[in-house]
Amino acid sequence: MSVNPKFRTAILAIAAAVTLQLPITAQNPQGRKPAAEPYAWKSVQMVGAGFVDGIIFHPTAKGVRYARTDMGGAYRWNDTVKRWEPILDWVSYEDLNLMGVESIALDPADPDRVYLACGTYTNARTPNGAILRSGDRGRTFQRTDAPFKFGGNENGRGNGERMAVDPNDGNVLYLGTRQAGLWRSTDRAVTWSKVESFPDITEAPPAAATGQPAQPGRGGFGGARPSRGSGIVFAVFDPRSGARGKASGTIYIGASLMGRDNLFRSTDSGRTWQPVPGQPTQYRPNHAVLASDGALYLSYGTDPGPNRMTDGGVWKFNTASGEWTDITPDRPDAASQKAFGYAAVAVDAHNPRVVIASSFGRPRDAGGEDIFRSIDGGKTWKPVIGSGGTYDYSLAPYVAHTGIHWLFDIEIDPFDSNHAMFTTGYGGHETFNLTDVDAGKPTKWSVMSTGIEESVALELLSPAKGAHLISAIGDYGGFVHWDLDKPAPEGNFDNPHFGNTNGVACAENKPEVMVRVGAASGSRGGGNIGYSLDGGKSWQPPASTPQPNSRLGHIAVSADGAAWVWVPQGSPAYFTSDNGGKWTQSQGVPNNTRIIADRVNPRKFYALALFDGKLFVSSDGAATFAEQPVTLPDGLPQRGNRGDSRGGQDRIYATPGKEGDIWLAAFNGLYHSADAGKSFSRMGGVAEMHAFGFGKAAPSADYPALYMIGVVDGQRGIFRSDNAARNWVRINDDQHQWGLLLHITGDPRQYGRVYVGTHGRGTVYGDPGRKSN
Repeated sequence: MSVNPKFRTAILAIAAAVTLQLPITAQNPQGRKPAAEPYAWKSVQMVGAGFVDGIIFHPTAKGVRYARTDMGGAYRWNDTVKRWEPILDWVSYEDLNLMGVESIALDPADPDRVYLACGTYTNARTPNGAILRSGDRGRTFQRTDAPFKFGGNENGRGNGERMAVDPNDGNVLYLGTRQAGLWRSTDRAVTWSKVESFPDITEAPPAAATGQPAQPGRGGFGGARPSRGSGIVFAVFDPRSGARGKASGTIYIGASLMGRDNLFRSTDSGRTWQPVPGQPTQYRPNHAVLASDGALYLSYGTDPGPNRMTDGGVWKFNTASGEWTDITPDRPDAASQKAFGYAAVAVDAHNPRVVIASSFGRPRDAGGEDIFRSIDGGKTWKPVIGSGGTYDYSLAPYVAHTGIHWLFDIEIDPFDSNHAMFTTGYGGHETFNLTDVDAGKPTKWSVMSTGIEESVALELLSPAKGAHLISAIGDYGGFVHWDLDKPAPEGNFDNPHFGNTNGVACAENKPEVMVRVGAASGSRGGGNIGYSLDGGKSWQPPASTPQPNSRLGHIAVSADGAAWVWVPQGSPAYFTSDNGGKWTQSQGVPNNTRIIADRVNPRKFYALALFDGKLFVSSDGAATFAEQPVTLPDGLPQRGNRGDSRGGQDRIYATPGKEGDIWLAAFNGLYHSADAGKSFSRMGGVAEMHAFGFGKAAPSADYPALYMIGVVDGQRGIFRSDNAARNWVRINDDQHQWGLLLHITGDPRQYGRVYVGTHGRGTVYGDPGRKSN
């Protein structure tokens, strides 16, 4: 199961990145912007690789649906080509916070209208969120900045939907927030006002941690973290309480509270609110759906999730009689180590007595995660997966060994009772024979996330031969991409299998020698370093590691593949000359300092301590390093906020085919040295750097093409230079920005081809002069 470290560690990284919005003073006194060149952009196909936390079907327009992700934007389903299409690729670096989508709302009376509540984190350093509105199904948006924050990648992000459109009056929307109460718009989300009459749902901070250590197969992040709610988590209108053009009178609002009232109702179009009598308060609600017969179904857990739940249930509220009924399919029992909760609930639009509910953290020895189905309003249930459900993983082979988890949204297609979907930490699955379970037949599930790409790139490698791209990503290891337009049939890295892959490198002159480092994941782990001698077709762990706990960090491979240098996280550097049979500590280089190989001389390596003004050079295969000063024409930069620490800035890069030729891609500018770092010159026009790389030289050039992400002559974007950084051309456009970008590399075999690693929108590749899709 994914432990999703990006959720735990990226909060500060994103918060730091979004504080960078200061005026950029470029070296461009004439005010000219760089030239632009059209590029066609496509996603490298991994399929999913991140948490899809919500699916929203339009109730009256067949084939119209949207998906939201916790940090990778939102998608619209294209029913013609049968794939998801991103609708937030235009989000700029300045607005990267908007890539976390807290909620999506659709207007039941107008299938062209869609609303997004966007914002990734609620911490003090992250900007407020925004509500985006579209009248053309997300092809264009207008924006209203909110006076509060959203938590699209925080605990409870799978709850919802927090925003809803009145089915009787499309001018009216309600929006529940994490920290700022309930809000209402009466002009189709252009302006918003707080609903002051709504009860105070402020939750006191928990007194102490009450969580329990995570156990295999039990879901959540585990650990001893106290449970706390996630604000208002759903808004549900009763369409029977209004008429076309007249606002609905009855509205239900759910708050992620426990031990007190958590479901509230208004019967006067939101003027006054009362708690619903008799409601369960022993756990927190996370989803609610109103059936056409007036029954309100709710799912509950002791935590909003995906932090661990220890209890939960499914309840039915008869809105006519006021009667509550506990209809929990499989009752948790923490005392017998059967601690879990429920993540979501859905109802068939064609039959109000058909209900499905999903578990969260259900132990393997209790049957594991499942979807339960009832055809009698919750009186009896059948397990859907546990009744012989099967999976077809061909559309995303890597998920075959991952296991379903985080089923925080389940939906039944309102136009097809056999079509159901559920979300997971890697995307999701769908079936087209759901009703077969009623006859005792197995359901068949396939991957539903084609077109969704949510991985975080931690390193990109494009070798001189073999596969054109090797991706190192967070959570799901990485892939050898033999075909950029198809998911890797062998799945992600194995033997060893990683969660995060932090580094991957190959020998410049013998690229079939590859080494990758990361953190082992699950029972398939097998260690924190692996190597290949056939260009990534097969992998194996070395016979030894520098220390038993060596993990993550950075890896370098000499130009001839004979020497590898690993700097594990927080560790000294170690080198091996026998494929990891023995490791020896390098001398003369500080701990935790990234090392790179010269791309020509197999004995030469470099390491940079930028803020100390020191370059370390080895000429004996990384056995020893000699220190030399780094002198920059405008002085050394100061430590501080210099972009996302996982990005490609503040690093040195060795030029292919030229010994001793290195580039310093500092966050605040680009520097070049042709004498192994003895002197550096600053390249004009570059004011900010986030990533840097090389590609095949232009047809008339004798120097590799350069690629960078940053600011050139006052223009932010992705750039290529064909003349060693004397001039740059922008190769992306305002519709292709993808928020935060971390890495870039050109292709050494195809001029103009470039690969860009994003933070949550997968890896994209571009070619000159073709149409994007």
